[in-house]
Amino acid sequence: MRVRTLRLAKAAVVAAIGLMLFAAFALPRTAGAATLGADKLALFPKETGEFGYADLKQARTMKWFPQLQEQMLPANFKQFEKFLASAGVDPNVQVEELAWGLAPEGLTEKTENAGSSAVPTGEQVVGVALGNFTPDATKNYFKQQKLPTFDVRGYTMYAFGTGSGANDLFFMYFDSSTAAFGHRKLLEEMVEVHFGQEDSLLSNDKIYPLIAEANGSGIVWTVLNAAYTRLAMQQLAPEVQQFPDAAKLITRMKNMVISVNASSGIDGKFQAVCGSVDDANALGQLIQAGLLYKRYQAKTENPDLAQLLDQATVTPGGDRVVLRMTLTDAQMTSLIQHNTFALKM
Repeated sequence: MRVRTLRLAKAAVVAAIGLMLFAAFALPRTAGAATLGADKLALFPKETGEFGYADLKQARTMKWFPQLQEQMLPANFKQFEKFLASAGVDPNVQVEELAWGLAPEGLTEKTENAGSSAVPTGEQVVGVALGNFTPDATKNYFKQQKLPTFDVRGYTMYAFGTGSGANDLFFMYFDSSTAAFGHRKLLEEMVEVHFGQEDSLLSNDKIYPLIAEANGSGIVWTVLNAAYTRLAMQQLAPEVQQFPDAAKLITRMKNMVISVNASSGIDGKFQAVCGSVDDANALGQLIQAGLLYKRYQAKTENPDLAQLLDQATVTPGGDRVVLRMTLTDAQMTSLIQHNTFALKM
């Protein structure tokens, strides 16, 4: 789903702002953070570079969520939803929780670790949707329509498209409460992980400890490895290049962690995991400068965004920089009306 869940396809200074507003508020929900079970986490392949979770059931209780979803969801995901509905799956009713992982197809350099400038040059997605499903209805629909299916270790993979295209998506059921989706290569790898033939995400010592930390701490949460952190900075905050020392700080960044809670309003927490304490202090200063710059830009065109940025707090601590933002439902509605979250493709 980049595809990005699917719009999650489609930051540091403005990067922090961009990622907080784009990713963290992409699928907000109400208070009472749910926890994704270890058995579901253990389905994901070890080399997952970005991992996220959202409680969609709770997100739908927010009165502005339908408008936000409409603004952010790209056309291909809407088509996929319609396809699922025709196959007996209603994503807006039956899918209650969503977890997704992204894996790079290639890197601009040989390493994706901190201390490099490498970013993913392509990616694939795999995820699980938790809810209440009727696998037999899907099976019967595909049989009646003579649509392509594939057998993998006794599981049936259903194709969205011809089933032979490089970017075709597939979905399958592990059971009546767990559906999996994604590109065929990663989906097949997930099946191998399920059977213990491949290492799972739980053995990834670079991001799993942060996933375990974030799990249950927010409504929506996302963890990025070093390569995806650099990509987020590059895509969401080109303005960061105006700061001479920023590029060096970015190459040494290790992770990004985002968590969001919402009740009467939204509380967002963005964490940048830096290469050192000195890097965190320097990045904190740059983010402060970036907030002032962005606030000045938004003051005339989007005063609600300017007010939000004025209320943001930046706190370096150890090797991390924590950016916190809080906004009301009214501010959220105004931001949506200003197309703040719209994909710029």
